[in-house]
Amino acid sequence: MTPDLLKLTQWLSPAFPVGGFAYSHGLEQAIEAGHVRDAASLQSWLLALLRLGTGRMDAALIGRAMVGEDVADLARALAASKERLEEAEAQGTAFAQTVSALLPSAVAPASLPVAVGVAARQLSLPPEQVAALYLHAFTANLVSAGVRFIPLGQTAGQQVLAALHEEITRIATEAVTRDPLSFGSAVQGADMAAMKHETQEVRLFKS
Repeated sequence: MTPDLLKLTQWLSPAFPVGGFAYSHGLEQAIEAGHVRDAASLQSWLLALLRLGTGRMDAALIGRAMVGEDVADLARALAASKERLEEAEAQGTAFAQTVSALLPSAVAPASLPVAVGVAARQLSLPPEQVAALYLHAFTANLVSAGVRFIPLGQTAGQQVLAALHEEITRIATEAVTRDPLSFGSAVQGADMAAMKHETQEVRLFKS
């Protein structure tokens, strides 16, 4: 294991102060509506996000950012709802502020995948590895939200996460060399859940 891999693991761990625990990416609304109600439906929901939505989009943004492209505006434009934008921007700003204190060169506030990609330019790690660990952290955070709100047992939650490892690796490897606009997002149910969450009366999460 290299020091740079440990650095990336630190940046993407729940202990890094970006406030990821406060966001459910619309999952809370999907649970409230009964679309996600157990381990199987949670795994299906997350798999769709990874394959067709935020997962592959964020991996592509990381890949473009790591090779020096300015994709900050594109990342904002790709946000499917007000809360999705706030989720990505707030976490990205917090990430940039903290990681800048740990690196030789400061990272400007941006959407979280963009900020991670820019910061990762200062590491000797391949883009697919950075994207895979990012997607693992993204998925783990949503599993944690599911465990708390469905509710779901801790073991069942870890089984869901483990079952997605192969897809996370595949998606990260394929997406980092792509232009995000070459495939776009196709998870209308998840996007609608994120929009409906904005007016959900009782909620635990910000998104």
